[in-house]
Amino acid sequence: MNPRQLEYFRQRLLAWKKQILSEAEGTLAVLQNEPLREPDLNDRASSETDWSIELRTRDRQRKLISKIDSALRRIDDGEYGYCEVTGEPISLGRLEARPIATMTVEAQERHERQEKVSRDD
Repeated sequence: MNPRQLEYFRQRLLAWKKQILSEAEGTLAVLQNEPLREPDLNDRASSETDWSIELRTRDRQRKLISKIDSALRRIDDGEYGYCEVTGEPISLGRLEARPIATMTVEAQERHERQEKVSRDD
């Protein structure tokens, strides 16, 4: 991968991380400013369900930030864009679709088949 492509993915990853952090700040602000207890039981249940979903989403995004940071480290180390299993280059199309990818499509499929087999046992 050439330096221009690496810089493209670095900027894309940084923008993604910034967006996630901004959304998290928005959620935190709403949590701090809005009442969590609704007087009506149905409204309260609905509100609590909504917040539960929102907090689960934020938790998934927190884990995603860790993967983004890992991808940024791989760019710095010169390992970005190469499969961690086979060492082969990961296609630009795959990286465009999933910039945090660590395996080629084929290696990922093998990995998922092995996971499924081990879960079935």
